[in-house]
Amino acid sequence: MTEISQYRPPESPIDLHSERFDVVVRTLLQSGAESVLDLGCGTGELLVRLIRERAFSKIVGIDTSEEALAIARSIVAQHDDVGTPERLSILHASYTSFSEDISGFDAAVMVETIEHIHPQHLSAVEKAVFARCTPKTVIITTPNQEYNVMHGLPEGTLRHPGHRFEWTRTKFRKWAAGVAARTGYRTSFDNIGPHDPLLGSSTQMVTFKRI
Repeated sequence: MTEISQYRPPESPIDLHSERFDVVVRTLLQSGAESVLDLGCGTGELLVRLIRERAFSKIVGIDTSEEALAIARSIVAQHDDVGTPERLSILHASYTSFSEDISGFDAAVMVETIEHIHPQHLSAVEKAVFARCTPKTVIITTPNQEYNVMHGLPEGTLRHPGHRFEWTRTKFRKWAAGVAARTGYRTSFDNIGPHDPLLGSSTQMVTFKRI
């Protein structure tokens, strides 16, 4: 029987959400990236964070939801005081297929989006993003399935109805290691949110660096 540590209330979803963006932006700044691609940008929450940083001279957000993109365009339009129109583009596109619109970037990020992809399409993501687009840095965050009990979820329950899967830490690292080996990257891993000695943290993150 697996030992489960004593339950304690995890960080609130709002705090975790904000911390996740903070960690991603900080990692991008440390990478020295000037051009950033937000894969699965949704309603533009990360885009707003990115345009506040003058270090990023070119920012592109893509998503397959026209409704979400309309909201993102409306939100970022309120930030034209920081050179938004010249630095930011928002496009209807998918990162499961390659296009010139998503190539030539210093960095690409997937913040809580890869778990919305059907597992059968993960190889298409690998081919389009890592093998064809080849950004110098790729950052991915995704839920840690093992931590779901800390959020009060019954075993086997996913955190969001749109999730197609959620990885354990071991499975996430195995997938990332395979992608890195096949496409010429090295990996480093981080935890986001309060850390439990047995279950890890709520969010797990991998940073790929092109070799």
